[in-house]
Amino acid sequence: MTSDAAPASATTPRAAAAGRPLRVGLIGCGGFGTRGHLRALPDLAERATVVATADPDSARARAAADQVGAERAVTDFHDLLGDVDAVIVATPHDRHHDIAAAALDAGKHVLVEKPLANTEAECLDLIDRADRAQRVLMVGYVLRYNPMVKRFRSLLVDRTYGSVFHLTLNTEQYLPVPEGHWRADEARRGGGGLFSHGCHYVDVLLWTLGRPVRGAHLDTHEGTPWSQVETTSHTVIEFEGGILGHHFATEGARALKGQTLFRAHCTEGIVQADLTSRELTVATRDGQEVLEQLAPGKHLVGELAHFFDCIESPGTRPLTDGRRALQSLRAIWHLQDASAANAFADLAGLGLDDA
Repeated sequence: MTSDAAPASATTPRAAAAGRPLRVGLIGCGGFGTRGHLRALPDLAERATVVATADPDSARARAAADQVGAERAVTDFHDLLGDVDAVIVATPHDRHHDIAAAALDAGKHVLVEKPLANTEAECLDLIDRADRAQRVLMVGYVLRYNPMVKRFRSLLVDRTYGSVFHLTLNTEQYLPVPEGHWRADEARRGGGGLFSHGCHYVDVLLWTLGRPVRGAHLDTHEGTPWSQVETTSHTVIEFEGGILGHHFATEGARALKGQTLFRAHCTEGIVQADLTSRELTVATRDGQEVLEQLAPGKHLVGELAHFFDCIESPGTRPLTDGRRALQSLRAIWHLQDASAANAFADLAGLGLDDA
């Protein structure tokens, strides 16, 4: 197991030294960048200020800048690197590597939306650049910062209701895209739904259940004519101790706006986290009990706060740094390769404690 300490920065972050908020640049203003990050960042205004936005669409870049009062809006992300301490990369997946690489080489800290990059070689390259630059590289696995997911996981890890022997994570969405959209392009997306969105849930399985042993994966794109890559999948992973983890996902759930449900079978009860209704429950021989009902929250605020913590405290390793983020992608690639060969995937050595 490797240490949780990240490579220490050679110098105190400029923002901390200057006694001012971190200067942040948002790269990618067409989707989650504006719906997510720009809505969350004002809650952390004392710690960070968005000073510039970048998007190939100048109108989108300007609208995003106006949303948070940023001074600059550019179409070439290189043009904002001289103005910032850190960047958030919220672009289509095929741009993650070149943008993050340029930012790290310019001495900037980087928070990149999942997945880290589209190939293992690109991921390893970014990890190496971050090490050499002694800058924070973090991947946006936002479920790690969701209070309900954290409480759900703690109940399992602490064996509050006995030992978990089966954990399933269900995600049902309806995500049609117009012709020509990047998410319908396998090369730009990097793969199908398991790679693109399922990496969130494979990360949670590894984080919660420990060391995987082997696994199997089946998928289809039936029922989603807008995509020729996998949009519905079942993934089963066996972990050390005989524990089973299962992830089911579909992007073709026409009757639902979106539903995410975690359910763990333990030796003394069934623990369930409904991330849609935000209700955490347990069922035991004595009946069913609501453990917690969470109010709507900006879970992205917690993710961003952790990113800033790591920047301001050199040597602090992000919970989802490049190495840990790569483990979930490696598991997915092994599963998909084995599926193509009609075989089980050997997942030994891909636990997060090995990252």
